[in-house]
Amino acid sequence: MVRNHKFIIVGEDYYNTLGAIRALGVQGIYPDFLAVKYKTRMASMSKYVNVVHKVETPKEAYEVLLKEYRGLDVKPFVITAADDVQEMIDNNYEDLKKNFILFNAGRNGRINYFMDKKAILNLAEKHGFNVLKTVVVENGVIPDGIKYPIITKSISPNVGGWKKDVHICYSDDELREAYKSIQSPQVLIQRFIEKKNEYCLDGFTINQGRKMFIPTTTTYNYPIRGYYSPYMTVYPLGDKDLEKKLLNMMSEIGFEGIFSTEFLVDGDGTFYFTEINFRFSTWGYISAKLGMSIPYLWAEATLSGVINDNWYKSIPDNYTAMVEPIDYGKRVVEGNTSLADWLIDFKNTNCTFYMDEKDPMPFYEMVENWKSLS
Repeated sequence: MVRNHKFIIVGEDYYNTLGAIRALGVQGIYPDFLAVKYKTRMASMSKYVNVVHKVETPKEAYEVLLKEYRGLDVKPFVITAADDVQEMIDNNYEDLKKNFILFNAGRNGRINYFMDKKAILNLAEKHGFNVLKTVVVENGVIPDGIKYPIITKSISPNVGGWKKDVHICYSDDELREAYKSIQSPQVLIQRFIEKKNEYCLDGFTINQGRKMFIPTTTTYNYPIRGYYSPYMTVYPLGDKDLEKKLLNMMSEIGFEGIFSTEFLVDGDGTFYFTEINFRFSTWGYISAKLGMSIPYLWAEATLSGVINDNWYKSIPDNYTAMVEPIDYGKRVVEGNTSLADWLIDFKNTNCTFYMDEKDPMPFYEMVENWKSLS
């Protein structure tokens, strides 16, 4: 049974891991938390945490995992909420699987291979998804025949400056200037389109990627150039063709674990596949608010090999979610929305990622550190 197993969450001490902790807490499961240092305390303040191990780095978190939890009578479930932690676990999966139940694709390094953006784009194109034209070059190289505008990205979430390596360029000169701050030794250069929206899916797969559960999808309520929107509307997955293509991708990867998938939507409504995150992602908490806790159900499905149709719950019309401080910064501070209008949206939001009346301390901590988190 699921409740005979310890749950361990590994990631930074912020709102992503807070969502994973709360998603288990509402099921009566209080996980241990290996909390990598962040700007401030956050997830570690949750009342649902059993034991907190505060660490400075992902490497230290990994060492604590081995020291404190290896050799238990019942294997713990390990839920990763950070790419660099998942990378370490995946590189050592074949040794770790003796003592833990982990996100995996069957052998060492298999997930990490598909964390390479070009590798996952190639696989998406193979399975019928639209993919924007993409090349990978060494840092500083301007490819022949390049057509602008383009967007630059790190080749992997664990290489370079990640979000800081994202630049939108309209000329060779702008690309040369971008290279001055890009940290990744290899750079993905992709055709840039003005997005109308983004489409994000959160769920999990079991049985080597052959069975999939996606309880929620989200679209953004306003677009931000080169950035995600912290205010969104939630829907069930209704596109069977997209679902089938994604399941085929997951089956080829052999992935077992929690994931999120993202698409860009252009002005004509065309979907372009962008990436898969092979870990718990922030929007995954929305499902728990709707009675579909992704971490808990992943554990149940992993043990039983079964995904039950009755796990799917209805999603009310116009169900919204908001990352409160970031949305405030993007809309109020930057002058896009009045404070009065923002407060109305905040009050009417169905799922907030910090505020929770049953678990208030992370919200209070966020308010005290509002400027640094917005």
